[in-house]
Amino acid sequence: MTFERAFGESALFRICFVCTGNICRSPMAETVFKSMVKQAGLEKGIGVMSAGTGDWHVGEPSDDRTLAALEAHGHNGSGHRARQFDPSWFADLDLVVVFDRSQERILKAWATTEADRSKVQLLLSFDSEQAPLVDVPDPYYSDAALFDQVLGMITKACAALFRQIKPAIRQGVT
Repeated sequence: MTFERAFGESALFRICFVCTGNICRSPMAETVFKSMVKQAGLEKGIGVMSAGTGDWHVGEPSDDRTLAALEAHGHNGSGHRARQFDPSWFADLDLVVVFDRSQERILKAWATTEADRSKVQLLLSFDSEQAPLVDVPDPYYSDAALFDQVLGMITKACAALFRQIKPAIRQGVT
């Protein structure tokens, strides 16, 4: 995956959502956040992608339960294919959003500069109501109900994140 395909050259802000395998939480966030960006008419201003810290699902579609939860809430995540985060991407990203402290530790260890480490942020930290929870649970080893609950958490936190970056993007897109 090249950034040219993931992001338009005009993207002012580039974000990557990173979970463990890139088949559950991060594709949910990518799909939901892209929907928010599109709804606001900011596709040229904000580039969104997702990846995983591990490589065991590379090339696979999202988990069926992820797709079902997204579809139940009006989203289509069927085009997603898992990929592993490449530390060389830090240079092209403005924000790397993770879902739990283990991903935060891994990505901060992969970052070679303090500037890149500062790009790594926990998703729930953007939502003051959910921030005390710190981690978004990994639904992979659970049932469809947890996938739906996790999608709700992600949607709420993504909305809070979008509200924070939208004013700056709107100023840059004229």
